[in-house]
Amino acid sequence: MRTSDSTGLNNPLRICLWSGPRNVSTALMYSFAQRRDTRAVDEPLYAHYLRMTGAQHPGRDEVLAEMENDGAKVVKEVILGPCDRPVFFMKQMAHHLIGLDCGFLKQTVNVLLVRDPAWVLPSLAKKVSDIGVRDTGFAFLSELQRRLRAWGQDPPVLDAKYLLRDPPGVLKILCEALGIEFDPAMLRWETGPHPEDGVWARYWYHNAHLSTGFQPDHEEPESLPENLLPLLEECQSHYKRLKADAIRTTPPRAKDGRSPSRAF
Repeated sequence: MRTSDSTGLNNPLRICLWSGPRNVSTALMYSFAQRRDTRAVDEPLYAHYLRMTGAQHPGRDEVLAEMENDGAKVVKEVILGPCDRPVFFMKQMAHHLIGLDCGFLKQTVNVLLVRDPAWVLPSLAKKVSDIGVRDTGFAFLSELQRRLRAWGQDPPVLDAKYLLRDPPGVLKILCEALGIEFDPAMLRWETGPHPEDGVWARYWYHNAHLSTGFQPDHEEPESLPENLLPLLEECQSHYKRLKADAIRTTPPRAKDGRSPSRAF
């Protein structure tokens, strides 16, 4: 197991957290950034995605001006490039892989993060107009899991619901799967902007900047407009498949209401 004392600078543990938007991925990035052995980077392929798709996101021009637009170059120089810490944590959006040779994922440790689309879609609709399944990342995450398994990987899956319900429990299991020690510092951070924030933070990270740790969800998600209900159904099909493999610290309920004999 790697520890804070590991050197590993020429061969860091390269962790790619593959998520969709509005999935508490920023909070997870802040969590890993609290580790003294970890360097965290925010969505290095975002400009590549905007260039490839023409997506009209808040701060689009700033992102394209600030970041490297060539995804292949980002892979070589950032994702697989040098790192000054033993652990290199990269917050990534699964749909940012569009147009790239994904072979580099054989050299990274990959984690998938999902969230119930009933929570994701109302929040995303406030930021992006005319959203489609591509914007949510769900289909890309589903395909990414299939591809990684075909390559012999078994990527840990996180569900935001279980993470927010028991942050220390889920993070301990995740760290064990990654081969690193859990650090209690991962549970708290300061409010406000963070050094690892991308240039788009002021458009997207308002709630994250108010947080000092993982915050539980409200009891119910916001209601969706009727025109987004077909998209919700499509996203749910991908989410349910991924959720089945998610790390949890309490046993799932059996159909008869009883807890089965083991948790997963």
